[in-house]
Amino acid sequence: MSDDGSVDTSATCGTTTTKEVVYTADAIPPLSVFSQAVKSKGHVYVSGCIGCDSEYLVVEGGIQAQTRAALENISKILEASGSGMQHVVKVTVYLVHMARDFLHMNEIYEQFFAHETMPARTCIGVSALPMGAFIEIDCIAEIPDTKSS
Repeated sequence: MSDDGSVDTSATCGTTTTKEVVYTADAIPPLSVFSQAVKSKGHVYVSGCIGCDSEYLVVEGGIQAQTRAALENISKILEASGSGMQHVVKVTVYLVHMARDFLHMNEIYEQFFAHETMPARTCIGVSALPMGAFIEIDCIAEIPDTKSS
């Protein structure tokens, strides 16, 4: 890894690709098996976030509190990446209790995105998530070209 966090994968992948691992102390620390996010070719790929605190305890208050905590964490990671919620192009939401939580999750979710520019989204029902969470959210966002600004 270079000093700027980028990784040259040419030796392992056969082609030259540069990716930059994103880390911010403002967000929930990642576990050792993944990065908070990775920047590559003008996009940032944010790892799945559950609604937990910095001690990895799921926040109290049910699906709405967990949704808010996950999206706030994603927002911090995007900001550290040079992007933001307004640049999100794709979201994947994983719900343990789809029938019970879908509408309640959406009430919080829609507060984080402009209605005119909602990102594409997939919502998937799953049997379980880490640490007993009800929701996990990941996303892909564009990194705006600051050179043309």
